[in-house]
Amino acid sequence: MVLVYPRKIDLAHTPTPLQYLERASRRWGCGCRIWVKRDDLTGCTLSGNKVRKLEYITAHAIDTGCDTLITCGGIQSNHCRATALAGAQLGLQVHLLLRGAAPAEREGNLLLDYLAGASVNCYAPSQYVRDIDALFAQWQAHYAARGRKALAIPTGGSDGIGVWGYIAACEELARDFAAAGIERAHVVTATGSGGTQAGLTLGAALHRLPVTVWGVNVCDDAQYFLRKVAQDVGDWRQRYPQCPEIPVEPRVLDGYVGQGYGVADAQVFDLICTLARLEGIVLDPVYTGKAFAGMLAELKQGRFEGTRDIVFMHTGGIFGVFPQRRGFTDPAPAGGP
Repeated sequence: MVLVYPRKIDLAHTPTPLQYLERASRRWGCGCRIWVKRDDLTGCTLSGNKVRKLEYITAHAIDTGCDTLITCGGIQSNHCRATALAGAQLGLQVHLLLRGAAPAEREGNLLLDYLAGASVNCYAPSQYVRDIDALFAQWQAHYAARGRKALAIPTGGSDGIGVWGYIAACEELARDFAAAGIERAHVVTATGSGGTQAGLTLGAALHRLPVTVWGVNVCDDAQYFLRKVAQDVGDWRQRYPQCPEIPVEPRVLDGYVGQGYGVADAQVFDLICTLARLEGIVLDPVYTGKAFAGMLAELKQGRFEGTRDIVFMHTGGIFGVFPQRRGFTDPAPAGGP
């Protein structure tokens, strides 16, 4: 199938490695091989899944005459940090609308937002949820009054433009599978704004990749993400009507949100420590830690029985580890002092 991609700007370091986790497979695989697609290695400061989306979003912004990017997320949003740094790299002003009170100390992603020169406004969660559309409109009008043009980017860069990032990543996965001898696999990703899951699900269908894509939701519930993936795919179809009409079937592994978005329990922190010591791979407590824990629980329960290969999409988030450092109760190396 010939697929015509829109223009993108090369921001990510791709292709990222597909890494086999030998020790983790022996420990948790239940007969399956566990692989990690290292999208935490898409860059240093621009690390993670968001940069794949921003390659297309920033190109769209520049091509439509925008000189400013406005986006939103939590105080420790990976997407906002990546947008701030991408904007700095491309000479675009970035304005972030963040959910939550400004902390006394700037750390993690928030520190990098400021280092990159982004303008930042923090809003109480109730106001943010209630007024986010109005806030976008307010700030776009603010820039328009000054002779500038701002693009409003939704949470996580998750829309019909952003999904191109993981449609393209599925071509990369096809090459990875050929090199690794993977004939069929389950692909598991954290899903928080839905765009990565939508891109992978759509890309797998478009490129006829022999995979089943699962999103492990880190907020909301399964029904929300089934709707959100369908919404992003619908937006993609509306924006790019020349693209093939192909059915997609989103799937969600629900039940691993815990006490809420951004709140991890002791088991998730322990898993992050264990995997870091076992394989030298660092997950985060907001997205990948919960998603990896959910994948292992489903493996144990027999969800993937009969499948030889499981591929976990490491979507990054390492800067979110540091603000939650107190969750790690045993920082000393195993066998150390």
